[in-house]
Amino acid sequence: MITLILRSIIVYCIVLFAVRIMGKRQIGDMQPFELVITLIIADLACIPMSDTTIPIVFGIIPLFTLVILHHFFTFLNRKSILFRKIVNGKPIIIIDKNGINYPALKKLNMTLNDLTESLRIAQCFNISDVAYAIVETNGNISVLLKNSAQPVSNESMNIKSEKDSLNIILINDGKLLIENLIYLKLDNAFINKILKDEKIKNIKDVLIMTIDKNGNIYLQEKFKPYKTLKKKLELKIE
Repeated sequence: MITLILRSIIVYCIVLFAVRIMGKRQIGDMQPFELVITLIIADLACIPMSDTTIPIVFGIIPLFTLVILHHFFTFLNRKSILFRKIVNGKPIIIIDKNGINYPALKKLNMTLNDLTESLRIAQCFNISDVAYAIVETNGNISVLLKNSAQPVSNESMNIKSEKDSLNIILINDGKLLIENLIYLKLDNAFINKILKDEKIKNIKDVLIMTIDKNGNIYLQEKFKPYKTLKKKLELKIE
């Protein structure tokens, strides 16, 4: 009995340490590969705790192997956009200006009940109030309300406002997203001019750069405060 208690305490401490160094994401915020590793760790921890005939080291070694694997996957996830897409997928718009995107809903194996429940969790109780809804890679739904449905809207204050628009990412952690440039019908010269105007020598120094249909740009270099820019152009962003 004493042996079983001691083994349980040791395994608990090791699992607690492993989960601690893996990060502080909540279960609902985990990417698929993080959730898989977490579930396997939970299963592995039960084996040396319940079966005293198995040397405890047989449970500890796989645990630390998975922790190392997690850090390796996390490194690849930060450095490679392609790896990120393969492992995590990409955000999918399920509500746009035309309403609910039913093919996207089917692709995600979501029902209308799932969608309406997620909207209510996001404090949106009327689908007609939604300008855009996006299913993120961790399964959460982000909602952009129409101007008329904002808590204090420009419309209610009789203030003219720009049209609802999504921000499109152009630079992600030092990497140029070519497919988004093509979608917006922009080219490298547009990016290079902005970087030159802002005295940024290398695109790798940019943490993130986004743009919306009204030409509003969010730009932030690594380890520096962000900047907001305004360009005189109107982009077609559905």
